Amino acid sequence: MKIEILGTGCAKCKTLYENTKKALEESGKTGEVVKVEDIPTIMRYGVMSTPALVIDGQVKFSGKVASVGEIMGML
Repeated sequence: MKIEILGTGCAKCKTLYENTKKALEESGKTGEVVKVEDIPTIMRYGVMSTPALVIDGQVKFSGKVASVGEIMGML
């Protein structure tokens, strides 16, 4: 599973990254969590508001910081 956190490095983006890593760990699933800070790449996903969460190429949400529990439900 490839999980991407889209954002320019703001505090909300960092929090989403940490929440995602924790959700992955707590769920017992394996995957790669990467930050994507390149604006042209973010725009290719059609995301206009960051942070955003992408799982295996599919945008799950954008413009908010999800809790660990919310992210676990998406994995």
